[in-house]
Amino acid sequence: MPIFAELAPTLLGVAVLALLATAVLAAYRVPHRWAPALAILRGAAQLAIISVVLAGVITDPIWVALALLVMFGVAAATATHRIGWSGEHALMMGTAMLTGVVVSFSVVFLTGAIEFSSRYALAIGGIVIGNSMSIATLSGRRFTEAVDDHWDEVEGWLALGATPRQSTLEQARGAVYSALIPSVDQTKTTGLVTLPGAFVGAIFGGVSPLEAGRFQVVVLAAIMAAGSITAVMVAAWLAPVRVRPARLR
Repeated sequence: MPIFAELAPTLLGVAVLALLATAVLAAYRVPHRWAPALAILRGAAQLAIISVVLAGVITDPIWVALALLVMFGVAAATATHRIGWSGEHALMMGTAMLTGVVVSFSVVFLTGAIEFSSRYALAIGGIVIGNSMSIATLSGRRFTEAVDDHWDEVEGWLALGATPRQSTLEQARGAVYSALIPSVDQTKTTGLVTLPGAFVGAIFGGVSPLEAGRFQVVVLAAIMAAGSITAVMVAAWLAPVRVRPARLR
């Protein structure tokens, strides 16, 4: 009972916010209006479970590695689902995201920008993997939508003798740029418009603002590097188009 009484205000606030989001979407007759509320419910349940699990494994390198592997698997599967599930798409998303994450991780820890430890690996890993998932999804969807919207232009280039990759090069480049916009804007406005979660969490954990800022800058740079690599690989992988892609839902 004491635990429930302590959590009651939080649960009430989250419930009201979820209902508010649903009510606004319902009033405007938006499809899948329950999606935000269900996402909040699922996220809360998953965070509750992972909080209990991580409390006992955060200092164990093996368990941290396993946790990162599970995170990556779920992220890659989610990104694949968003552009249409297939074996090729799963391989594409897994390869692109893994390359981006591994390269950025290597730079962060090999340069000594952040101390290599289980705690930091888990913290940075979760953030970078999550952002790479979003960027991979946006890159894939924006490319497919751009090719569909400009199919007459693509067909024209093919008719003139361009290769499938050459005929969609502009759409691929535009998809990469569009996929990176949220991360670029977040990075540019950090400290002016937003206070990122890693920064706020570090301060609440007792770290000095200067140290928290140093950690957050490294995280933002890792996100940009991993996201750029991931987006380019996804767009380049999809670029050789020979038939008009199906419209994504």
